[in-house]
Amino acid sequence: MAEKIKLVQGDTRPAIVCVLTDATSGTAINLAGATVRLKFRAAGEDVLTATILGAITDASTGTCVFYPASAPEMLTGEPGYYEGEIEITFSDGQVQTVYELLKFMVREDF
Repeated sequence: MAEKIKLVQGDTRPAIVCVLTDATSGTAINLAGATVRLKFRAAGEDVLTATILGAITDASTGTCVFYPASAPEMLTGEPGYYEGEIEITFSDGQVQTVYELLKFMVREDF
């Protein structure tokens, strides 16, 4: 995803909907029994601003959603560029991190 997701400080929406696919085959990653997390930080920084537990809305199509309201600290930092990494933990305990980072632009609220 090259496009930036645009957010506003202090907001609790929009929901961030993601469809996770295998980079090699292009097929959906089956999320049945898995948990998904979005790790969020300022671009270029090492310290996480928030970790958001996602909701799987359609396991067979790899569809999940992340709600900023579940981690209010996500949008309390300075305006600017942020990045997110999605991590999947499968029911057998194995972990897969989505290689491509999500890009965010957070602007100041009026």
